[in-house]
Amino acid sequence: MLNPNLEQIQLDRDEYERYSRHLILPEVGLDGQKRLKAASVLCIGTGGLGSPLLLYLAAAGIGRIGIVDFDVVDHSNLQRQVIHGTSWVGKPKIESAKARILEINPACQVDLHEVRLSSENALDIVAPYDIVVDGTDNFPTRYLVNDACVLLNKPNVYGSIFRFEGQATVFNYEGGPNYRDLYPEPPPPGLVPSCAEGGVLGILPGIIGVIQATETVKIILGQGKTLSGRLLLYNSLDMTFRELKLRPNPVRPVIEKLIDYEEFCGIPQAQAAEAEEKAGMSEMSVMELKQLLDSDADDFVLLDVRNPHEYEIAKIPGSVLVPLPEIENGDGVAKVKELLNGHRLIAHCKMGGRSAKALAILKESGIEGTNVAGGITAWSREVDPSVPEY
Repeated sequence: MLNPNLEQIQLDRDEYERYSRHLILPEVGLDGQKRLKAASVLCIGTGGLGSPLLLYLAAAGIGRIGIVDFDVVDHSNLQRQVIHGTSWVGKPKIESAKARILEINPACQVDLHEVRLSSENALDIVAPYDIVVDGTDNFPTRYLVNDACVLLNKPNVYGSIFRFEGQATVFNYEGGPNYRDLYPEPPPPGLVPSCAEGGVLGILPGIIGVIQATETVKIILGQGKTLSGRLLLYNSLDMTFRELKLRPNPVRPVIEKLIDYEEFCGIPQAQAAEAEEKAGMSEMSVMELKQLLDSDADDFVLLDVRNPHEYEIAKIPGSVLVPLPEIENGDGVAKVKELLNGHRLIAHCKMGGRSAKALAILKESGIEGTNVAGGITAWSREVDPSVPEY
């Protein structure tokens, strides 16, 4: 309802006081505040981007907010997902988000969709809302959200973050480009690390999420110049903003229906290849590793392939660090050969994925080894809780 019948929408006494700083802005005024109250916005995700976005949309007076999420609050979320608090750890994120939204603005209608967004449910979930805001962190869902918005002709306010950098734009708005104009094809699985693997500055999603909220409000008000056709790039370390022009690709494939986005992004194929790679790989549990370490055996080398700063956070006693990037570029292979000197090789990382990759590379050089399932995370949980889990 981006063009509502404003005569049917009224503000009560509390709302006049609550939104007074909006009402005195000529670009908002009474009509603009009524537009915000009449608007409905769907937020996909209540994580780093969704947290500031939801807080500010609720405070701005958006009348109806839908939330899609199926995750629970984790301690590691609290560094950046500011809508959640410590008391909500272990509980559903959407319930936490709703409670905080209603504390900010009790008049806001909050719809909860505690499901994984999929090709089967996306159109039904998206259809009732005026605007969709993408706060997701994976490529299959981003393509799914984009295609659903294109099919239903909904603006898609996009943001993404990684380490110290973020980007934002508006897709599928007034004939502008959509996500497939920026990324016609998804990157190979694993090429872009997740925030859990690569890290993220906790403040960064606050900047990008607030930009997304700003664009959402501008679209509802019909004010200003949106980011449609412009990709805003933000670097927090340099404190710089840059813009790239985006244009619709005239020969892009027509989106006619929702597809299998996991398949489109190559995830099942990558998982099958990984399973095949691991099938011929020796593996041991962290309890088996503990028994080996307790036996004082000295016929093995315990190789840690994480990054040096991770090694500083937590380490398994007796482990030797040779980061995966060194093994990938070949320098580390020689180091490992020198370390082994006839001993057997056991490798670990944070959760087992990088060490499996390292062992596959080493195998090509004639070095066989055993992978520690679950990595140092499993060690912390099952063997030694004094080792920090990060």
